[in-house]
Amino acid sequence: MGSDMARDRTEPDLDRALDDLPPELRWREWMRRIEAVLFASSTPVPREDLARVVGEVSVELLIDDLAADLADRPYELAQVGSGWLLRTRPAYAAAIRAAADVAGQALDLGEFDLAVLAAIAWHQPITRDGLKEIFGKEIGRELIGRLSERDLIGPGPRAPRRGAPYTFVTTEAFLAAFGLESLRDLADPEQLADAGLGA
Repeated sequence: MGSDMARDRTEPDLDRALDDLPPELRWREWMRRIEAVLFASSTPVPREDLARVVGEVSVELLIDDLAADLADRPYELAQVGSGWLLRTRPAYAAAIRAAADVAGQALDLGEFDLAVLAAIAWHQPITRDGLKEIFGKEIGRELIGRLSERDLIGPGPRAPRRGAPYTFVTTEAFLAAFGLESLRDLADPEQLADAGLGA
């Protein structure tokens, strides 16, 4: 409650109802507010946060209209986990790489790091011992640290066995980095193996 009161005191007056605008301009303004919030955020923005700038209006309907409005733009609206974000369309990736140094934004992970990340995604929650069983060797804390520093994995529930070791799970940043809405969008490991891409 204290944090809500502090937020109310510091939040500028924001006319959420926009009653002074005609309905079609009101809807357009709500769409632009959502677009501005998504543009300013580097992580997916949940529905509750978007509702704070539009009041009692359906966020989902505004999102649908905004997505249609952005159809001819080089960026798109994407649902990632429980929120939404704006991201560049894949067709423009080469142009972006050619024009700017985006190395700092890249995942910059080696092949084995990506393999461990994939194993965590498919088998989560999983312990380091579980990863050792998959790869046949110890997975170092440094590798787990690299994935964690990039916010691709986080701590999961403690494993229900002796010593209750830590488990690892993927994060919403993982979903965003790979353009996934949810873990259900992951390719099936058996399908990858059939295509010659899996282990």
